[in-house]
Amino acid sequence: MERPAEYLWFGDAGRALVMFPTSGGRYFENEDRGLIESLSDLINEGQLQVCCIDAFNEDSWTNTELHPAERVANHERFDQYLSEEMIPMVAARAGRDDVAVYGASLGGFHAVNFTARHPDQVARCIALSGLFDIHRLLDGYWDESCYYHSPVAFVSNMDEEWLQRLRSVEWVLATGETDSLVEETRNFSHVLRTRNVEVHSEIWPGVFGHDWPYWKEHLRRFLP
Repeated sequence: MERPAEYLWFGDAGRALVMFPTSGGRYFENEDRGLIESLSDLINEGQLQVCCIDAFNEDSWTNTELHPAERVANHERFDQYLSEEMIPMVAARAGRDDVAVYGASLGGFHAVNFTARHPDQVARCIALSGLFDIHRLLDGYWDESCYYHSPVAFVSNMDEEWLQRLRSVEWVLATGETDSLVEETRNFSHVLRTRNVEVHSEIWPGVFGHDWPYWKEHLRRFLP
């Protein structure tokens, strides 16, 4: 998995928001789908800076030609890149350390998984229509590396020291009532609450929710 790490940056003042793409998207997806435009007033007024990044899903979770162990290993390298290079760069360029992360669908997994593994690097985590149990991506395979990239699993067993770090994060999880992944939001919200981690959780009544118009409508409510 060797390729340039491309990204887009919008704004020059305010809190930094890192945006992950969905499963089939690239770093330009959130702009192409209108999310940047939906936040343009916050960006232009200096309340928000946005960094749209790649997630390399085609080298990991969505590449079914790879053995699941290789998918996880590639994602582990991506996680290391985020924690050691990308997120520190974002914080330095923004000039503040209250970085927020956002993702929808598989992007919601990326936002939550990274935050739960590196809570000291994220101040707010927003996941819409997310996936938080990765069993369905592994074709029946499971090992320790899979466990430590499946938030429902490893957060359920965190010790108190780690939980204290998670409690410093502002957690937002939401999706529509008829989303096929709605139980993922319910289940991970329950995991956080049972570990005494505060979470703002919403299930939007009577709607699918797992689509761009819903994400554009609701994301800005949780910013800056």
